Amino acid sequence: MKKQIILWSLTVLLVACGGGNSNSTEDIIASKNVDAIKNKRAALQAEITKLDAALSSLEKKVSESLVEVSAVQDTIFKHYIELQGNVTTQENVLVQPEVPGVLVSLNVKAGQRVSKGQIVGRVDDGGASEGIAALESQYALAKTTYERQKNLWDKRIGSEIQFLNAQTQMVSAQKSLNQARAQLAKTVIRAPFSGTIDEVFVEKGEVVAASPQGLMRIVNLGKMYVNTTVPEIYVGKIKVGTPVDITIEGTGKTYSGKVRQIANSVNPENRSFGVEIALPNDNMLRPNQVAKLRIIDYTNKSAIVVPSNVVLDDADGKKYVFIADKVSGNSGIAKRVFVEVGQSAGNVTEIISGLTADQKVVTEGASNISEGMKLTF
Repeated sequence: MKKQIILWSLTVLLVACGGGNSNSTEDIIASKNVDAIKNKRAALQAEITKLDAALSSLEKKVSESLVEVSAVQDTIFKHYIELQGNVTTQENVLVQPEVPGVLVSLNVKAGQRVSKGQIVGRVDDGGASEGIAALESQYALAKTTYERQKNLWDKRIGSEIQFLNAQTQMVSAQKSLNQARAQLAKTVIRAPFSGTIDEVFVEKGEVVAASPQGLMRIVNLGKMYVNTTVPEIYVGKIKVGTPVDITIEGTGKTYSGKVRQIANSVNPENRSFGVEIALPNDNMLRPNQVAKLRIIDYTNKSAIVVPSNVVLDDADGKKYVFIADKVSGNSGIAKRVFVEVGQSAGNVTEIISGLTADQKVVTEGASNISEGMKLTF
């Protein structure tokens, strides 16, 4: 190749010098002037020396390459499934009145903490409390009558019919009283669990009834979790207790959670199954936040990994990487090493065989080198 370039250059030089110029090589030779011929030869040799230097520089650049290398080490490799889910809570409900009526009292406002069973409002009972007073009097009379008849009957005074009638009247009065009390209790609106009043949708004095809107929303942020759906190909790979990395998009904060529940059936419409991931208590979490999930389905605690882009394929489809062999200082020789790869996660790939710890893998410039090339790093 060097000789071809030199001959081509000389040809160009001769042509350039021969275009009607009296100093052309042919004219100088024809003049038979020894000094002129020697001077011309010296000029041509100087040009050849320059061309040789240029070729030498180019050939050196082709045979050497500047790369970056990294010594591989045993590390923990985790393969994960990336999904999206929604933050929710077990206790997030709309409070409804059990009976319709006028809201005669409203004891809470948005942002207020409430305890389980606390009275948050009351609906007009429509005179039920007065009716209960009358029923209590009737029950008291029926009970007294029954007790007197029982004393007489124990002494074999009076008839059995009188005793049974008194007993029946007392039991009936007691049932009526209990039913009235239960009905009156429905007019009292209580917090179903401890939590925070998130919103209040009504005002005191309004006529209220069960509705899609409800009276107010109560939320307990102490029992948060993420729900998502997982493609059915991962059935059997995900188990209760599987670790999950959870990143909340709104805040960018990452949490460590675990799978706490897995659906027992696959949805035939999208061929997926539901999964719930427990979350720690955190005041930054809110229901309906979007969460990015990385469910870890495989872990190798002593793995060799390399950047995925340095794993190359040969003509037969075999995988290989370049390493720096015969390292001396900041230089070495490129060597192709065939490898068996495992799983990939993110931008790294697990190497099952072919590499050992501390070997220097070419991480930048691998696509521009070849076997035996001198490497500088």
